[in-house]
Amino acid sequence: MKRRFLPLVSLTFALTLALNSCTIEVNDGLGEGTVTTPGTTESVLSGSGTLSGTISKDLLIKKGNYILKGIVKITGNATLTIEAGANFTVDTSTNSSLVILQDGKINAVGTASEPIVFTTTTKTPGDWGGITLYGSAPIKAINGTSTALSEDGNNVYYGGNDANSNSGTMKFVRVEYAGKKIGDGTSETNSMTFYAVGAGTTLENLVSYKGTDDGYEFFGGTVSAKNIISYGNYDDSFDWQDAWSGQNNTNWYAFQTGVGNFGMEIESSSNIDNVAPKISNITLIRNANTNPETANSPEISAIQFKKQGTGIFSNVYISGYKNIGTQKAYAVLIQDAATETSQVNTNKVKVEPLTYLNSDNAGVWGYAYTPNGAKTFTNTATVTKVTLTPGAWATVDGVNLLAGLQ
Repeated sequence: MKRRFLPLVSLTFALTLALNSCTIEVNDGLGEGTVTTPGTTESVLSGSGTLSGTISKDLLIKKGNYILKGIVKITGNATLTIEAGANFTVDTSTNSSLVILQDGKINAVGTASEPIVFTTTTKTPGDWGGITLYGSAPIKAINGTSTALSEDGNNVYYGGNDANSNSGTMKFVRVEYAGKKIGDGTSETNSMTFYAVGAGTTLENLVSYKGTDDGYEFFGGTVSAKNIISYGNYDDSFDWQDAWSGQNNTNWYAFQTGVGNFGMEIESSSNIDNVAPKISNITLIRNANTNPETANSPEISAIQFKKQGTGIFSNVYISGYKNIGTQKAYAVLIQDAATETSQVNTNKVKVEPLTYLNSDNAGVWGYAYTPNGAKTFTNTATVTKVTLTPGAWATVDGVNLLAGLQ
């Protein structure tokens, strides 16, 4: 993404709740704040209202229906707690997103039957900026630097030295129609973005639905994710760089439909010395008639490694990756000789056991150059699709997102 400076929201903000014609205002700690509704406190939203501004004190959002307006930032050691069944309709008349800064925390715990949902009324991919978490875990950005400037328009430096830093918990959370374009319009935010997020953070049972950029992108850090769905996202379903190194990932499912680039785009910002992340149980399915964002683009393979990207993947099920025009689709595509030499040939890139069905160029890895020892593989019949818990968390407008796993 192209980097661009955007102004921060004012440190003085209003978080308002309309309840029985009464109002709660919560400030950011710079003033006293006011409470005008009897029986409530400034730390609770009790069923309806608007979430906006910069939050620097603990806030509990109870089950109910809310509006999220503007770039909402959690900072000042505050924790944003969201109950199961809370639903947010994002105001698309302005640039809106939810950003958990390095000194903030999120505790959003839904259930399979009562997920926490962020959506829009227009239901258009790219409506808003999605959810972004910043942590304090190590990164290796370009040239091996330990800090870098974020690409989300928030102008935040990320990177730290606490591998176990804790940005909070997200369980059974669904983000719909995110990936808003920023800057000159050639870059986007992602549906869910994790900057230097540490292993103390819990990410489980998440859905990224029909965003215009990546479903999930990791910029360095050590966090792991379990039971995550990327459905109908325009760019890559899963993406990482800056030497992300999560070690306890499992049950990743991508369903690409309509528009979609790579199932997984993997790089390490050209850092040879990196720790390969580990993911067990991956299912990547590309629906018929799915095309890349740009016509005749080579971005149609299931898994791409480049710029020293690494990954140890086991139990990988891939289906539906077909050639388009002159472009060929592969289960695994290696983009540069340096990655082959330093990572593939040192066993820091593994995709096995693997089953590759209903797809072109079976049995071989693809290379964007003349390889030095091309990889081949044999389908492993014991590899099956990921199994995920059914329920409302994986259902959008009556569509069962898990149908491709059945």
